[in-house]
Amino acid sequence: MSRPSSPDDSSARRSDPVDPNAADPLQPEPTRRRYLAVTAGVGLSGTVAGCASLGSEDSRPEPETPPSADESEPVERESAPTETEGEEEPKSDEAEVDADAVDDLPLFDAHTHVIPTAARGHEPLSADELVAWMDERGVDRAVVLPFDSPEGYPVQAPSWWVLEAVAAHPDRLVPFCSIDPRTLVYGDEIVAEVLEGYLERGARGFGELKVGMAIDDERLEGIYELCADYELPILFHTDRQSLTDDVGLPGLEGVLASYPEVDFVAHAHGWWAHMAADVESGDLGGIPEGSIDTRGRVWELLAEYDNVYGDLSTRAGWNALTRDPAVGQTFLETHHDRLVFGTDYLYPGQAVPQFELFERFDLELEAWADLRYRTLEGLLR
Repeated sequence: MSRPSSPDDSSARRSDPVDPNAADPLQPEPTRRRYLAVTAGVGLSGTVAGCASLGSEDSRPEPETPPSADESEPVERESAPTETEGEEEPKSDEAEVDADAVDDLPLFDAHTHVIPTAARGHEPLSADELVAWMDERGVDRAVVLPFDSPEGYPVQAPSWWVLEAVAAHPDRLVPFCSIDPRTLVYGDEIVAEVLEGYLERGARGFGELKVGMAIDDERLEGIYELCADYELPILFHTDRQSLTDDVGLPGLEGVLASYPEVDFVAHAHGWWAHMAADVESGDLGGIPEGSIDTRGRVWELLAEYDNVYGDLSTRAGWNALTRDPAVGQTFLETHHDRLVFGTDYLYPGQAVPQFELFERFDLELEAWADLRYRTLEGLLR
């Protein structure tokens, strides 16, 4: 196996035809995104813990008082008008939603795990147990993310093991893979061969990328380049310990601008703290509270870059929507096609508030379809 000679030879690696109309007509066309249908022949009938910092998500970071982020666009508390028939042409790559209610739509979880042994006082989680939980909660499919870096979780769940663990459920579980960026010291070709092996075994994306480096650390450039070459979306975790960034997310913006061909799915405290503009350093590892008076960098980056998405999992994602419900409603109406439903389910019996989204907020079915499954499907390799 060898690394592709250039990013432009994707036809040799992929059989999916490119649909020139696949992009959202309201956004610039992404460089590499492809729309992939759910596994052919598999019907998808409708039916807060997490991989946060090694300390408990309930724990508060030590108070810090660096300058606040610059003020940006004021929040309009009245809900943005929802899309109505005739105001926007339908997306040509997506069939009309065939459902009468939100619960009739497929539900695709962008963020779950399987764990081989007990950790943090919680029992392990097998693929069979994960699927049983999905059946109970009406989840049709789920992305399963490995932990390959030692910072990721007290118990590693490496990519090779995750691929083996989920193999018995190909119609329900969608594996991702990851590679610790420090292994690049062994050489780009060797690491590319390892990655190719994961892809041949069914990996559909890269992540969870959760490593103790700055998000724009030069050691990560090789990972970003590999994901560009192999057209892999990256689901990453950013907080005060992993893929760190400054207030205002300048490092992330530099990465988005440098790798426009890579789709980045943002997850955890460092991203979701920026729903509001009044962010301090301590918020990047905590759960900011209170109403949102001024929109933060999350809104701006989603508007300015077509290669960044938001993963709604964990308490951080839930808090971003519910700390100010009126603002959360506007956010969902504005960016439903750039958000993916996720739970970060890690252990048996874990509480997951994200299932309450569909009762607490009011969206058109087309918008719910994006958030529940269509956007995630469009990101998969």
